[in-house]
Amino acid sequence: MDYSKNVLGLQLPSDPRWVNIAEKNIGDILIDHAWCEQKAASSCISLIVMFPEKEALVEMLTPVVAEEWSHFERVLEQLEKRGIKLGPIRRDEYVLELSRHERKGGSRDRQLMDKLLINALIEARSCERFKLLWKYIPDEELQKFYYELMVSEAGHYKNFLQLAREYMPAPVVEERWQELLRIEADILRNMEVRPDRMH
Repeated sequence: MDYSKNVLGLQLPSDPRWVNIAEKNIGDILIDHAWCEQKAASSCISLIVMFPEKEALVEMLTPVVAEEWSHFERVLEQLEKRGIKLGPIRRDEYVLELSRHERKGGSRDRQLMDKLLINALIEARSCERFKLLWKYIPDEELQKFYYELMVSEAGHYKNFLQLAREYMPAPVVEERWQELLRIEADILRNMEVRPDRMH
């Protein structure tokens, strides 16, 4: 499957230099990736804790928690194979910038919509980065690994969008989604390409 702009909706492709930088710093990328998976699992847990009355959300995100945690474990395995220690958690400027655009007021459902759409954006960008790693890094084992994770992240992206449409009218979700896509593109456009970050 081609996880391109048409599938994910992302308005700005990653800087083509990123995959070259990533290839030369794969240890740092794997460390950051491990923490990204841990944060993804924690984010889903937080949504379940904050919105336990949302049955569809609890049902859909519970297996995602397990899957994200299994990804964390699988990245740790890749680190161990390469003799690389996990190292401390890194500050994720990309996610922090996105989170600054989350609306805090309004109804509970609108707040939930923003949280779900921001999670969808993070999954979409991760999916796009995994696609680049799958296609362009020479390590065959990591190619296969990132292909599998690309497919998985695309599924999570769809989960979050589906849940947003479960709790808010589709036109409202679409308008906010397009707004956040523009914001995400601006964030990426103005961010430094880092050698030790997945995003």
